[in-house]
Amino acid sequence: MHPMLRCRSSTQETRMSAVHLQQIRKTFAGIEVLKDVDIEVTDREFMVFVGPSGCGKSTLLRTIAGLERSDSGQVLIGGEDVTDLEPSQRGVAMVFQSYALYPHMTVYENIAFGLRMLKLPEAQIKERVHRAAEILQIGQLLERRPRALSGGQRQRVAIGRSIVREPQVFLFDEPLSNLDAALRVQMRLELIKLHKQLNATMIYVTHDQTEAMTMADRIVVLNHGRVEQIGSPLELYRTPRNRFVAGFIGSPKMNFMDVRVARVDAAGVTIELPGGETLTLPFAGASVKAGETLTLGIRPEHFVEACGGDIDSGLTGEVIVIEHLGGETLLHLRLPNDLVIQVKGSGESTAMEGQRLNAGFSIRHVHLFRDDGSALERMRPVTETAAA
Repeated sequence: MHPMLRCRSSTQETRMSAVHLQQIRKTFAGIEVLKDVDIEVTDREFMVFVGPSGCGKSTLLRTIAGLERSDSGQVLIGGEDVTDLEPSQRGVAMVFQSYALYPHMTVYENIAFGLRMLKLPEAQIKERVHRAAEILQIGQLLERRPRALSGGQRQRVAIGRSIVREPQVFLFDEPLSNLDAALRVQMRLELIKLHKQLNATMIYVTHDQTEAMTMADRIVVLNHGRVEQIGSPLELYRTPRNRFVAGFIGSPKMNFMDVRVARVDAAGVTIELPGGETLTLPFAGASVKAGETLTLGIRPEHFVEACGGDIDSGLTGEVIVIEHLGGETLLHLRLPNDLVIQVKGSGESTAMEGQRLNAGFSIRHVHLFRDDGSALERMRPVTETAAA
């Protein structure tokens, strides 16, 4: 194993690189952009901050880096309070959306620049640059200038500039957004491998939930400066805490439809589906009353094009648009109440526009949300309750 990959450097062996944000608040021009944010990033974790534009994720990352100062709260790195420290004193390295390479310098000089500013011995600089180039597979590019590099190669150089500093924490601010789709996929894989090789703590900001799902150990979903939910990618996908998380995680997004509560009893919550059919769902309904309106959520991939098998109910509608995507087909169905839902079928789907189609689903895959967006809790199975 490469020396740099084996030990994270001799100076980092004994120090932890967990990051703890405690009650971070930040206001710009009277607008509160971070609202009591409390997040713990464990040592050597790959955590992703995700959310729509303007949700505060980049501001939060810059607060960790020291490029923004919070109005209140604390930033701890490796157990040390760094809230009032300058960026250079925090032991972090940041990779930005723009590569910010010096055009008149070679790749070697770009990577070495920060180390020379620290006045490290030239022999040590050379060793670190070549080790980083080996990890990133850009050794053959060291004598080139940025204009002779592709977008992916430039991004590797920017990452190399961070690696040579041997930081406690790597911070990435939408580093792949300037790349084309195919290169983004490739670089996602490279960053996942890099995390495993360096065994370092990494915090990554993106608005792309696919990036978050494929790269993260855990995801922080932010909305209007608040943390909506923290969890593993599958936790957020399977058990979203509220409607916002349910709609943000998953592609295509979850289908939502208003349904009326017919009754609530020991069996769960019985709702009226679009079309008039009633369906009892195993959700705890202590706070729900008959006649109330809830939101039913079903992901497009949890529909099937015909009833049978593991199917409890279905929604019948008219196929109005068909998107053939090769390995899958996305069908847009208009229901009797004029609501349009998306159904993800196989690439071999024979559905045709204008056709009446029954989209079946299992109650295992449905979600219910209150008016305030919070999710109803699913009832525990009888066997599980007895065991508890």
